[in-house]
Amino acid sequence: MNTIERSKVEDFLFHEADLLDQWRLPEWLELFTDNATYEVPCTDLPPDASSDVSLFYIADDRFRLGERVKRLMKRTAHAEFPHSDSRLIGNIRIRESDDDGLRLSAKFQTYRTKDGTTDVYIGTANYRLRINGDRLQIRDKRCLLAGDGLRPSGRISIVL
Repeated sequence: MNTIERSKVEDFLFHEADLLDQWRLPEWLELFTDNATYEVPCTDLPPDASSDVSLFYIADDRFRLGERVKRLMKRTAHAEFPHSDSRLIGNIRIRESDDDGLRLSAKFQTYRTKDGTTDVYIGTANYRLRINGDRLQIRDKRCLLAGDGLRPSGRISIVL
């Protein structure tokens, strides 16, 4: 069974948030395994909904996530200008640890200001991390939004 210190998991999640805040998306992408998934289901779906049969805001495999990063790094990515640049991570809980890695959850808040309006995205990020030696990698990440407003959810163009 894999064991890892809680502080290392917390540091990893804080590092991920920092990369996103600094808009270092290519480096952020390297945190993911080659077979990773990144999902943001719609707010009216149950937490275990499948992107195969339900509409998600984001349902990316590693390839599609890479394409998203390429698009958002272009100067023409007006949907993310100015960039989302303030993320808070807390209440980190390791749910399970086994030979397959770690399952954990963390509460998040992401602030985004555009056109004079600040949107706050809040929710729970559920991760499955792979332990590769002393390195952690994201195998799956699913962000469950807690808000039910349509305006902010309709503007999701970036990872949370």
